[in-house]
Order: sequence, then structure tokens, then C-alpha cells
Amino acid sequence: MRSSRTLSWVMKKKAMSKIPSSEITPEHIYLSRRAFMRGVGALAAGSLLLGACAATEPTTDVPDDLQVSADTDELGDTLTSYAAITNYNNYYEFSTDKEAVARFARDFRTSPWEVAVGGLVRHPQTFDVSDLQRRFGSEERIYRLRCVEGWSMVIPWVGFPLAALLQEVEPEASAQYVRMETIYDPQQMPGQNNQWYNWPYIEGLRLDEAMHDLTLLATGIYGKALTPQNGAPVRLVVPWKYGFKSIKSIVRIDLVETMPTSLWMLAAPHEYGFYANVNPDVPHPRWSQSTERRIGESGRRPTLPFNGYAEQVAELYTGMDLKQFF
Repeated sequence: MRSSRTLSWVMKKKAMSKIPSSEITPEHIYLSRRAFMRGVGALAAGSLLLGACAATEPTTDVPDDLQVSADTDELGDTLTSYAAITNYNNYYEFSTDKEAVARFARDFRTSPWEVAVGGLVRHPQTFDVSDLQRRFGSEERIYRLRCVEGWSMVIPWVGFPLAALLQEVEPEASAQYVRMETIYDPQQMPGQNNQWYNWPYIEGLRLDEAMHDLTLLATGIYGKALTPQNGAPVRLVVPWKYGFKSIKSIVRIDLVETMPTSLWMLAAPHEYGFYANVNPDVPHPRWSQSTERRIGESGRRPTLPFNGYAEQVAELYTGMDLKQFF
């Protein structure tokens, strides 16, 4: 039986602004049913891969049945190409060179893979990644990705709301935060031999942020399984926060009472805070956040508060000083 606290989270989730229909990409717009089923089959088989961003706009490596023509997000912004998304990546576990990550990640093993969910929950479970989509389904959603470094993309993700997984394990009343952890495997991830960082990669959300409709566990892009460089086989996507919050290659999720300390909070606490909401009015200590470079475009464009999702998420931070709680 759910506690009154758990029920209040569910009721709040239902009461939140619905995701605009234009953000949930109809399957027929960007891929054929045959291609989609191949992607689902690949997920179920466990042959999963991952990626994040590119400085050029190549399109030659996208099969015809996955090509998009003038698809946009709800703001009218064109999707970033598949080639760009999978060839320019921030993933320090493999390399600090964005254009080298895909090469270092090419042989990363994503099967077998399990995600342990525990901590302050009533029903701790370990999920095989091949079971996640079967149990929680999948949706196609177009989200903007804004990197703290000042570049951005528009990505058609495939995945399911993190809230569905959390409701399955039933958070206890004392749970306030969600702590997530990436795999630690220096043999496969040469960047983890860099002793400057406190591996494995750790990130976290407040529980109400994790339960929000927009918060996604992604297993694919463009109807295909994630590539290793994008965070295969399963990653977090929180579109109103800077990209470093969207942890990749997740192996553990714990409900906890106190705020988790992330890898970047340990590495540079004066530069990277827990919330990391996209805010054009709060500069990074070394550069402005007022504009961004959209991959595939020339010039720069204004950055939107909460990355353009303020209508859906601003209520989560009512009464908070957004400059203080970065």
C-alpha cells in the first residue's frame, strides 16, 4: 500500500503541465514501423549503444528509412542530425576530446547490463536492461539539450519516464533525492584512469524533479538504440538542466534522504552546483550563459530560461533564489 507521501507525489505529477503534443514525436514522422521494430528488437536483444553532440552537420551516415525532413521541436527548431549527435560527444569516461569519444567507445559492451534500484524504497529491484522497455514501454520525445559549455542540440529520444520506474519500487516517506551512478570499468573506459576525477560518475535529482513528466530514461535516439558514446544502454535526460546532469550508462539508482554530491560538484564546486538549471542570467565563472551555439547552425542564439521548459518546470522552484541555487 502506498504511503500518503507517495500518493501526494503521484497526484502532483498528474497535476503538472502536460507535455506539449509537439514534443512527443509521432512514430510515422521520422521512421518507418519496420525500422522502429528493428530498433526495439535491438534493445530487447541488448545490443545497445550511445552519443551526445557534434560540431558539424553531416547526414550521410543516416539510413534512408531514418532520415527526417524539416522535423522540429515545439519551438520550431530543426532536429540535429543523427551523425552530429553521435560524433561529437561529452563523455569523459572515454575521452575529453569530443571528436574522439565515438572511436574510444566503439567496442564498449552494453550486454549483459543490469540497473539496481534501491535505497529508501519499499520494493528494491534489479532490472535487466532488456526488461526495462518491455515493462515500462517507450515514447518518442523531441528535447533540446543545452551543454554547460554553451552548445546545444535538438534530439529525438526514445525512452520512458523515470517516474514509472520509481513508482514501481515505491519511495519511502523519508526519500528526498534520487542518486544515480554510472558504470565503473576503467578497462573499457580509459578516461576513468584519469585520477583528477572521483569515479564513478555520480549525479542526482530532487525527488520531485525525478518524478516530473519531462524527466526521461532514454534507451534510443532516432528510433535506434543508443550508441555507446551517447550513454548506452540507458541514460537520464532532464531537458531543463545543463547536459552534465543527464548521467549516462546507469547501473545504480538509489532513493536517499540527503542531497547527493555529484562528480562535478566534487571536482569544481565553485563552477557546478546541484541544480544546474539552464539560466541565461547566471554566467559560468569562465563564460556567459546568455547565448548558445546550436550544432549545425552558424552564429549564436539566445538561451532560454530552463532551456525553454519554464512553463512546465518553473513551479518546482517557487520561492528559491535561482542565482543562489545553481
